Amino acid sequence: MTDKEAAERRRLGGWLPNSEEHLARYRTDLAEKARARAAHAPRTAAVEQLAALLDGDPVLRMNMTRAINQARDEGYVLGYSSIGELMDIVDYLMTYAPPFSETSLIHCPLNAVLDWPMCMPSGYALFRDAAFNQQIKQVLNCWCAFLSGPHSREHLNTSSPNGWFSPEADRKIGFSQFVCEPDKPYWGFLSWNDFFTRRFRDGARPVDQPDNDKIIVSPCEAARYNIQTDVKLTDSFWIKAQPYSLLDMFSASQRELAQRFVGGSIYQCYLSAFDYHRWHAPINGVIKKAYALDGTYYSDTDAEGRDAGGLNDSQGYITALAARAVIVIESDDPAVGQVGCVFVGMADVSSCIIEALPGQRVAKGDEIGYFQYGGSTCCLVFEPGVMRGFVPQPPFDNAPAIKVKTHVATAR
Repeated sequence: MTDKEAAERRRLGGWLPNSEEHLARYRTDLAEKARARAAHAPRTAAVEQLAALLDGDPVLRMNMTRAINQARDEGYVLGYSSIGELMDIVDYLMTYAPPFSETSLIHCPLNAVLDWPMCMPSGYALFRDAAFNQQIKQVLNCWCAFLSGPHSREHLNTSSPNGWFSPEADRKIGFSQFVCEPDKPYWGFLSWNDFFTRRFRDGARPVDQPDNDKIIVSPCEAARYNIQTDVKLTDSFWIKAQPYSLLDMFSASQRELAQRFVGGSIYQCYLSAFDYHRWHAPINGVIKKAYALDGTYYSDTDAEGRDAGGLNDSQGYITALAARAVIVIESDDPAVGQVGCVFVGMADVSSCIIEALPGQRVAKGDEIGYFQYGGSTCCLVFEPGVMRGFVPQPPFDNAPAIKVKTHVATAR
């Protein structure tokens, strides 16, 4: 892939704009604001701890420094040239709430800052490191706390071009279908995350055939990404095409659960920046398992080549590595068996919040959890011999979002 092709690669879901030139300007502007803030304000504790980790670990420091230098040597405009400058930018983002943009939305600012170092040779190793990811998690938790508070509502207004309730934004989002109160300040939303996890009004998304257990519905408002059959217990998820590896998806401690799905099928979909971000039960049944897994946040697979969209081309790969939530539902229909729902955070905060607990009965379409701010992808995992067929069919490029609670698969 040439540099021009990499820079112009389609960015799925609208989390980052297509123009690398626009992103370069954004990073440069962000760096100027970060330098101004750093001159008079101490760093946030979580960012200072990340800086201390990088400074104190020679391997991590080497990989981060080399990743920055490799990206700059290839001509990418980062807005920073050292770990210290990068940490100042990260610290600035701890009190940043994204504005709306009709043409060049940067919904994942930290992903935009790390976009090229993360897919440089030294970056691949760095962003897979467990200690590094654990500290990144603390940084993202800090940012999430800001986004969950009232000071994050700066752009929750009707003013163009940055307001999320502006006419331009309304054309993208369609607020008439969501629960909101336009006559109240901030339309009744308590924070950025409250806005991000907004709910549909009653009746906006009806459940397809709620009493037919053979009809599986989409758990998310999401575009189809991939379908794979005859999935393996363990597979080389890091190679090109990224085959799913069940044991890695569910975790080594859940071998018996993963074994249940060997030879079965997987349907994967991804959410866009403007999509609804809550999860719903794809079937009628009882929750058998519900647990969260720590993992990576910005780890790309090198097998797909340089990815200008951050994690766009790594969506199969990150089902085995990224921070995610797993909910397994046992269908009321014994022929359907158990269905695994794997909700994966992609970059930036991407907190996976589970609301359904083991033993709880859910009806098809009931809410079972949600993604907080950040990119996200989702898999439905089926036992062998269960699926008659899937409604979505290739090719999947540029596919529109499938509405939540609508028919995506049919069991035998």
